[in-house]
Amino acid sequence: MKARILVHGGAGGWDRTPGHFEQALAACAEAALAGARALDAGGAALDAVEAAVRALEDAPVLNAGRGSYRNTAGEIEMDALIMDGATRAAGAVAAVRDVANPVSLARRVMEDTAHVLLVGPGAEAFADSMGFTRCDTSGWRTASEAAAGDTVGAVALDPAGRLAVAGSTGGVPRKLPGRVGDTPVPGAGAYATRDAAVACTGDGEAFLRLVVAKHACDAIAAGAATQAACDAALALVASLGGTGGIIAIDASGEIGAAFNTAAMPCAWVDAAGTLRTSPARPPSP
Repeated sequence: MKARILVHGGAGGWDRTPGHFEQALAACAEAALAGARALDAGGAALDAVEAAVRALEDAPVLNAGRGSYRNTAGEIEMDALIMDGATRAAGAVAAVRDVANPVSLARRVMEDTAHVLLVGPGAEAFADSMGFTRCDTSGWRTASEAAAGDTVGAVALDPAGRLAVAGSTGGVPRKLPGRVGDTPVPGAGAYATRDAAVACTGDGEAFLRLVVAKHACDAIAAGAATQAACDAALALVASLGGTGGIIAIDASGEIGAAFNTAAMPCAWVDAAGTLRTSPARPPSP
């Protein structure tokens, strides 16, 4: 299956709460359409993945932005990354608070600083300097009680052949304050090259140890089929006892997706411009 943009809403226990998978799938569909609209307007793959992930961050049913899990102190700390496959430029933020769309802040890090990753108060001060409107997260209805999914993400290919990836997360439930997972680390939770773009979700510590996203990108560059690369990378995660999911798109628009949890809601806009989604009910692990 060839596509222009592919998004996921997190691999997790979507079968635990009735109706949550359907809500997550609808959010993914809206995000894929947002990304496709960015491409239709002449935007690059970077614009598409940013638009898609912003939409995912705005969906309370997902563990990113407004749906982020709270840490053991009852606070929301968010991580995000965006990466341009054509140049390997990347920007990321970690442990940021009171920023509604961390993925857009990550893009500002990429384009307006000489750095790749800003964290905590430093990232928040940078947000202020860039004119980001701060928000009060204390009243956000988060996905913490549902324990449904993990990191959200998007991969895209634009008409010029450029690839990009973006991801965003609220981390894991009951994490220690200051914990940072794989999402904002290039090569671990997300990676993009001229050959492929990969976004991961799941047990962040396992993805960090194995540099899973780069592993999948390298496999595709070496000639592996996109789906096979996703399957092999997820098998690595499982070898450490980890669970999660992976999505990918290559330079021809071929997509792949793999997960070993109850479900991973996905949506994509194919090469013909048609919106497609994963099955309406959670598939088997």
